[in-house]
Amino acid sequence: MKHVIFVLFVLCWSCTEKKNTEQKTSTNPSQIVQKEFQTILDKANLNGVLLIYDASKDKYHSNDFEEAKNGHVPASTFKIPNSIIGLENQIIENEQTVFKWDGNERAFSIWEKDLTLKEAFQASCVPCYQELADKIGVESMTEYLEKLNFGNMDVNQENLNTFWLVGDSKISPFEQIDFLVRFYNSQLPISTSTTKIVKNIMKMESGDDYSLSGKTGWAVRDGANTGWFVGYVEKKGKIYYFATKVRPNEGFDMKKFASIRKEVTKQALKEMGIMVL
Repeated sequence: MKHVIFVLFVLCWSCTEKKNTEQKTSTNPSQIVQKEFQTILDKANLNGVLLIYDASKDKYHSNDFEEAKNGHVPASTFKIPNSIIGLENQIIENEQTVFKWDGNERAFSIWEKDLTLKEAFQASCVPCYQELADKIGVESMTEYLEKLNFGNMDVNQENLNTFWLVGDSKISPFEQIDFLVRFYNSQLPISTSTTKIVKNIMKMESGDDYSLSGKTGWAVRDGANTGWFVGYVEKKGKIYYFATKVRPNEGFDMKKFASIRKEVTKQALKEMGIMVL
């Protein structure tokens, strides 16, 4: 009888140890260098980083993990937390809330009309989100950014509607994915309704067995261009997060920069067998 009890104790202890080990592993995901990702960037005449997180396997894949730690202004990827904060403050009611066009000329003709939240998000309407930031105000913006833990944003009264485009605000690809993981898994201190609305406006495309959600961003600083594409792919019950941050090399055709951020990301996802182009 004593022998049986001892065996059961050992088995239980082993199970506990295994569980604890698994828990430790989940807080320290493995990192796998993907040389193919660098080849994708080289062929596109870009430099930067492609970072993909396989949540089911708790593994990061990238061409450059050091660069994935470096921050930059979030540009229009900030429209994700900006939408969240606007909804939580009830400045926006839902995805059909309309941003009224004031009739003034804007950088792109697609912005020169009334736009719903979903349309403004997907058209990346900068004036719409600048208006939203002004309505949120410095105090509430700062409060929610601390709650959301979205990178390191530098916000004050003077830069309230530009801090995500220029200045000292920074977020890294790793931090972008960390934020998206917490957002997707309802781990942010926000309402279920807000999460549902923002997930819906982030949806970009879907296929037979996948759904792609995300947001692009484009920042220009001292004549240097930086492009973002962040988001996630849902496929057969699994989820894969990505954060792409790229810059054009000398001789790059800037007419292609708007689309190349998504193209290289999709190629990296294809390389991992997540998407079929």
